[in-house]
Amino acid sequence: MIIRTHVVAGVVIVVVVAITVAVGIGFWDAPDSYAYRQVKEVAQADYNQTLFVDKHIRDSLRPADSFEFPIQIGEHGPSQSLYSGPSQYPFYCMSLDSGLGQPLVDNQQGYGVPVYRSIEDLKQIVGYSKDCSVNSRLSYYTIDDGGTINKLSDDVVSDPVALNRIGEKLFSVEQGTINRFLYTLVVPISATEVGARVAKQEWNKRLIYQFNGGSGLGFRQGRQRPEKVMKRQIKQLLDGYAVISSSGNKTSYTYNMLLAEDTARRVKKQFTSVYGEPLYTVGIGGSGGGLAQYIIGQNSSGILDGLIPLYSYPDMITQATYALDCDLLNNYYTFRAGNKRRWKDWSRRQLVEGMNAANDFPQRIPYLQPVNQIMAGFAPSLPKGNSECINGYFGLSSFLNNPKQGFIRDFFHRDVVDKVNWSYWQDLVNILGSDSQGFGLSTWDNVGVQYGLSALVDKELAIEEFLDLNKKIGGWKPQSEMVEESIVTPFGRKVPLWLTLWGGQNISEVSNEVAKRQTGSITAMRLAYRSGQVFVGKALLPIIDVRHYLEDDLDMHHVSASFYSRLRILQANGHADNHVIWISHKKYSPVNEAFLLMDQWLLNKKGQSLAAIVEAKPKALQDGCFDANGSVLYQGAGVWDGEWNNQQDGECQKIYPMYSNSRIQAGGPWAGDMFKCQLMPVQQALEQGVYGSIDMGRYQQQLEQIFPDGVCDYTKTDLGRPDDIFSKENQIVATSR
Repeated sequence: MIIRTHVVAGVVIVVVVAITVAVGIGFWDAPDSYAYRQVKEVAQADYNQTLFVDKHIRDSLRPADSFEFPIQIGEHGPSQSLYSGPSQYPFYCMSLDSGLGQPLVDNQQGYGVPVYRSIEDLKQIVGYSKDCSVNSRLSYYTIDDGGTINKLSDDVVSDPVALNRIGEKLFSVEQGTINRFLYTLVVPISATEVGARVAKQEWNKRLIYQFNGGSGLGFRQGRQRPEKVMKRQIKQLLDGYAVISSSGNKTSYTYNMLLAEDTARRVKKQFTSVYGEPLYTVGIGGSGGGLAQYIIGQNSSGILDGLIPLYSYPDMITQATYALDCDLLNNYYTFRAGNKRRWKDWSRRQLVEGMNAANDFPQRIPYLQPVNQIMAGFAPSLPKGNSECINGYFGLSSFLNNPKQGFIRDFFHRDVVDKVNWSYWQDLVNILGSDSQGFGLSTWDNVGVQYGLSALVDKELAIEEFLDLNKKIGGWKPQSEMVEESIVTPFGRKVPLWLTLWGGQNISEVSNEVAKRQTGSITAMRLAYRSGQVFVGKALLPIIDVRHYLEDDLDMHHVSASFYSRLRILQANGHADNHVIWISHKKYSPVNEAFLLMDQWLLNKKGQSLAAIVEAKPKALQDGCFDANGSVLYQGAGVWDGEWNNQQDGECQKIYPMYSNSRIQAGGPWAGDMFKCQLMPVQQALEQGVYGSIDMGRYQQQLEQIFPDGVCDYTKTDLGRPDDIFSKENQIVATSR
């Protein structure tokens, strides 16, 4: 641990000892179980095509698959993707973590994870695996009346008499690798079908593609166990649905939506090559697993026919716009604010952040604040509140935005860590491009953003506070100047001790009273739109957007995100009749009802046009809200009206009110689809009444010092958005690819 020289060592020791006692766990972490499988050499990626995109990815024809599906049992699937560019290296294999054993050896040059003669005997390495393939295999599971999932032993599988005695629902499970990720196919079968490759007597011809969430930056194969896939869809499996999934469609392992689409297409191809075409395929999945449905449903056809996104966002890349403000704001409150005491009232933070914040709400790791205050030379204090910015987005700026950080777990040797740029932007480098130093181009920009503007206009934020905040908040340093966090793990890797709280070492310094803002790459922004990393509302499919109300828990899955999607659909199509929003008390989930109504909707549908989709929607399917017992509180048009659409609050909005975000609080659009605002001079902003009844004329010189290039003009369009994206001159036609 490196301690700054002006800090008294004894004080730090007292703090660390006090923390150790408070946490009540041992000081030293156990040896990392990943160390013996570390990747120590980085393989070179072979050429592999990236889908050509001219106007929008929806217009781009997907190539015919060169791989002959189905993958045969005992063989492995393709390791190169079909159209999402060169493979990413290094790549950490996780088949062993998923119960599938070690991956297949594919080189002797030391690239990838070492493969041992036996996992029980780590003395002899027989080769290495850079692409993490495993052979496809079949196994069998049951679900009993209590919902318990059990794997059948080989003895039972090979004994017809024992199979016939099984009174529980039986399922075949196929696992293997496609595009280097683990895939799983689960199909209901009868006892007489055990051992047969094509077993589908119990299948109701309906297919679910299961997506999953999390925050990831690539470089990992990911885990996938059949029990987890099955547990999420027990009710549907018992009803006869088949379920398919891939670790490549879990955003913990990648947010590259082109790779996610490529993988989902091939996993579905594996299924249909064996079992035939389903009546339809419906997506399900929460958080990142919800936004993946929005993106794949918008960008392509032939994969999904209906979407059930759960506590979703429209996409990751526009969510990052406001999420990456969080640590900037927390750094300001804790270390830079002229009057830090004012920001100890957490309701004031909500005025600026938009997302919920609350006094007397405990933090998970509150001791980080006093430790870092001491190290920065400030008097220590424990936080007496919490915010969604902390509770939901702590560490995001480091793990997704800082190329020097990487993983806390020792997946990769230090020599490899030092060679690689670890960031969300690097995960998208095949799509968004890189700069002259090899760093992935970033879309994040806060030039001209007037943080807290709405609170200023509403006279809830003093002029001096507004000016101080915007002077000192700054932006993220260029990636080439970033350094990794100072993290120690005296209490284990699940409770890391951050000695660089809020990533302050990577935030621009205050110079001549003003901290520099960050300029994003226009090239990356436009490529993000064209490549479909941005949801722009053109998902011409039936959608039931479902979420629990979690605002009181300061959960990152905020209600407003469903309405960002709604607004984008309205902007794209002129209506949102194919988009239904359900929000429920957290003790009740209406997902099973969503499946029943989605089934009716998809079976009623007589064509692929948006008009046909709207006509087929069941009349009972409307926007609505549910109580803890599952009763419908209100439903129908207008129940979710509110500030987001400039209407009086609807009945559901009154019960489950939504919050906003930092960019909306800065005067930005509720749709959240703006990377880079167009700027206007401060003088023009004053003349146009941007500051409402607040007399900012006296502060024009200070504003011009803070915003030398001007302030955001949100009456104009995003500078990063190409003019031809879904304009009238560019009608998008859904084609089967």
